[in-house]
Amino acid sequence: MITTLLVANRGEIACRVMRTAKAMGLTTVAVHSAIDHDARHAREADIRVDLGGAKPADSYLLIDKLIDAANASGAQAIHPGYGFLSENAGFARAIEDAGLIFLGPPASAIDAMGSKSAAKALMEKAGVPLVPGYHGEAQDVETFRVAAEKIGYPVLLKATAGGGGKGMKVVEREADLAEALQSAQREAQSSFGDSRMLVEKYVLKPRHVEIQVFADQHGNRLYLNERDCSIQRRHQKVVEEAPAPGLSAELRRAMGEAAVKAAQAIGYVGAGTVEFLLDARGEFFFMEMNTRLQVEHPVTEAITGLDLVAWQIRVARGEPLPITQDQVPLTGHAIEVRLYAEDPDNDFLPATGTLDLYRESAAGPGRRVDSGVTEGDTVSPFYDPMLGKLIAWGENREEARLRLLAMLDETCVGGVRTNLAFLRRVIGHPAFAAAELDTGFIPRHETELMRVPGELPDAFWQLAAGLFVQTEPAKIREDDLHSPWAERDGLRFGMPARIGVHLQCNGESRLVRIDAAANTSERAPSNVSRQPKVIRKDETLYLEWNGELQAVTAFDPIADVEASHQHHGGLTAPMNGSIVRVLVEAGQSVEAGATLVVLEAMKMEHSIRAHQAGVVKGLFCAEGDMVNEGAVLLEMDEV
Repeated sequence: MITTLLVANRGEIACRVMRTAKAMGLTTVAVHSAIDHDARHAREADIRVDLGGAKPADSYLLIDKLIDAANASGAQAIHPGYGFLSENAGFARAIEDAGLIFLGPPASAIDAMGSKSAAKALMEKAGVPLVPGYHGEAQDVETFRVAAEKIGYPVLLKATAGGGGKGMKVVEREADLAEALQSAQREAQSSFGDSRMLVEKYVLKPRHVEIQVFADQHGNRLYLNERDCSIQRRHQKVVEEAPAPGLSAELRRAMGEAAVKAAQAIGYVGAGTVEFLLDARGEFFFMEMNTRLQVEHPVTEAITGLDLVAWQIRVARGEPLPITQDQVPLTGHAIEVRLYAEDPDNDFLPATGTLDLYRESAAGPGRRVDSGVTEGDTVSPFYDPMLGKLIAWGENREEARLRLLAMLDETCVGGVRTNLAFLRRVIGHPAFAAAELDTGFIPRHETELMRVPGELPDAFWQLAAGLFVQTEPAKIREDDLHSPWAERDGLRFGMPARIGVHLQCNGESRLVRIDAAANTSERAPSNVSRQPKVIRKDETLYLEWNGELQAVTAFDPIADVEASHQHHGGLTAPMNGSIVRVLVEAGQSVEAGATLVVLEAMKMEHSIRAHQAGVVKGLFCAEGDMVNEGAVLLEMDEV
């Protein structure tokens, strides 16, 4: 019997699981780290348990603390969500040994499929086509060098216990192999506690198509259609949709049956996903099986009308699957995008800060938002930067696409850089509308998808100044509510009504002079006015310009003094994070492109490289240091 459920996770997946659990009458328990004390998932739970710590290794990855939390709160079952310990066989065993119920597959199934190498060996025995690669136990550089040479470059390094793009590197040439392998191993160890890697041929222009499978404790198994997850950056999915465009019923059945065979071979129970690479000829190759609920499960729910979390709970209770394979629905089309706190202009590096503005799209038919944050929440450097997911359903793909565009247009985020405008450009791109999909979509259309940073034009500053004045709260005189001096209309006796406004945005500062009665609508040549998207939050004006929401504030040019200045020749931290490697010392000569410092943020490693040849003049960080965005890490002199 399950009456109380603990969710061993955070963010949007914890909120999403608890939503279904509450609808089924269960008591929900959230666990949180010390810095997640006020996080949305902790606020929404019926019971909350503080794990302490900040980094995942000090909180969400501590198995003993999670089980203690379940016992202390009276939970009979634990849902792992995705990421963290969701595919950790030791966690599943520890839960079972504690007399609790794990809402996932048996530990033996996680063992079989949790290792990419073991899974590929199993699929090879089952006759499922594999991408050429090395999946052995030896982990030395020479073994990988020989394997890569045999496979042929480019190759893909992947963490055997990984997912979500962590511990994954594309290597174009032998000279880069050793450094890439070491970096991938460190990322894998940090994210999954397992540094083992595999290497395989990097297939050009593949589609990423995956099959959602489900199994109960009575031997019933089925597949719930497929999802196309081809649009990715850094090997991490950005857009997912179901069903996969252009997939024939015959190919869907062949891939579905192969996925069910894989589940059957390992005695699988619960929700799982079998991922394939699909080439242009219609041949598919097994990649891996994720023994958990996927981030993109909502699109499957949208086209089937099923609640997969409810299915997980019922299967864990011992109930049989409610339908057979022939009864699986497939209605309409659904598309999902992942909203990340990241900077597309800076190689999609994770962003941190406070969500000063956070407005989700309106609810309605075919519209769904799964999020883990609210306005005022803080995005920390310790966890995955996903804020939430927007899911649109339509009777056909184009209806779903247009609905999703409308949802993106209604979404507003301020205070933290996000990929919101980038997602709009992807979904609105003609190639996406034509379903021309493969994993190279983003780099192939980079010119149209990426914004070109530059100075904001005069038209923006004029519009911003007018709106800033119009939306500024009036300073009313309490002794005379009708006094003209309470107005901010630029009144001058015998002079034109002109206002000078000192504004700053994106690091630029301007003194803008405007007419007090200026029209702030953007006018098209046809004299049709377009009302700009404008939101005033305290002293900040958020104004959309060319699809990007810009934060405009006032400043005092006399009092405005730089808080600090950057060292000459200094290299700074691109984001908040921790220093995991320092590869140079003061006085050392380095070549252009050499890796100097490795920074870890949000479970990913980022290399700080020398822009040109020089000598390290000063070193201002050490391994293990926590650094803030903009902190000077080292100083260099040019040769």
